[in-house]
Amino acid sequence: MQYRTLGRTGVQVSSLALGAMNFGAIGRTTQDDVTAIVDAALEGGINVIDTADVYSGGESEEMVGKAIAGRRDDIVLATKASLPMGDERNHQGGSRRWLVTELDNSLRRLGVDHVDLYQVHRWDPSTGDEETLSALTDLQRAGKIRYFGSSTFPAYRVVQAQWAARDNHLSRYVTEQPSYSILQRGIEADVLPVTEEYGLGVLVWSPLASGWLSGAIRAGRDITTSRSTFMPQCFDTAIPANRARLDAVERLAEVADEAGLTMIQLALGFVTAHPAVTSALIGPRTLDHLHSQLAAADTVLSADVLDAIDTIVAPGTDLAAHEKNDTPPALLDPALRRR
Repeated sequence: MQYRTLGRTGVQVSSLALGAMNFGAIGRTTQDDVTAIVDAALEGGINVIDTADVYSGGESEEMVGKAIAGRRDDIVLATKASLPMGDERNHQGGSRRWLVTELDNSLRRLGVDHVDLYQVHRWDPSTGDEETLSALTDLQRAGKIRYFGSSTFPAYRVVQAQWAARDNHLSRYVTEQPSYSILQRGIEADVLPVTEEYGLGVLVWSPLASGWLSGAIRAGRDITTSRSTFMPQCFDTAIPANRARLDAVERLAEVADEAGLTMIQLALGFVTAHPAVTSALIGPRTLDHLHSQLAAADTVLSADVLDAIDTIVAPGTDLAAHEKNDTPPALLDPALRRR
């Protein structure tokens, strides 16, 4: 396992981090499954666990809390908030009212008195940066969080938040958590240059592109991955973007074979090679998944392999642009771009 400094915090974190989205109902995992995965991840050198309040409605946090009991101080523990937790309109977003309340809920579910990294899961257009940053700064000063970060923010919002922190004499986001993979490289054009400029740590999610780069999806095979069962539109090869992904996967498989690598090693080696990336979040649902991903912990791709990847998916390109999670609201709602 490789270790890197998380932005400018001085905290040393593993280049692979354990994402807990599949813990609980989403991944159909039991507490015994989760504890076994956490045990094996820590034994393999991972020291970061990332969860969120919204994962299985809080169940993921509860399971993580039970799995790390008695060894919390050895783990860089991260969670997130702001996505809706139920139907109540104020149980979401970046307001002080919600973040203060929901952090206490997360601490209770995790069974801890603080988290190391608290992340705003998505930018909330209805809440000003000063409101969110002041709440997070107060939570930090109260000792309930050590650092805070953003997740899937557009590049311009990352910049704006840095300016707001400076102008209002508040603590700043020290990390960003964007989606990044060989098939979704758009952040290379904007988000990653910004995080490098401001010295943010970067924890990338979906480095296997929701399973497209796991080796399980190939031309001529039925797609039967767990993710495809509840997100079928993302794997329907009648859709042009999905056909483009499948074509790229076939060409990438040839590159991996020639280099003596698995597809997982190629995919994880690619994202961790970028100088702006601190860690890649892996989200195993089973122990077998974890072991296949841990095998990529020390993968270093040669320049020839990286160049070959660039010829298949050009730098800064998203093959499925419609799946981006940081699209400005005005591009999604016509009313916001018309007088």
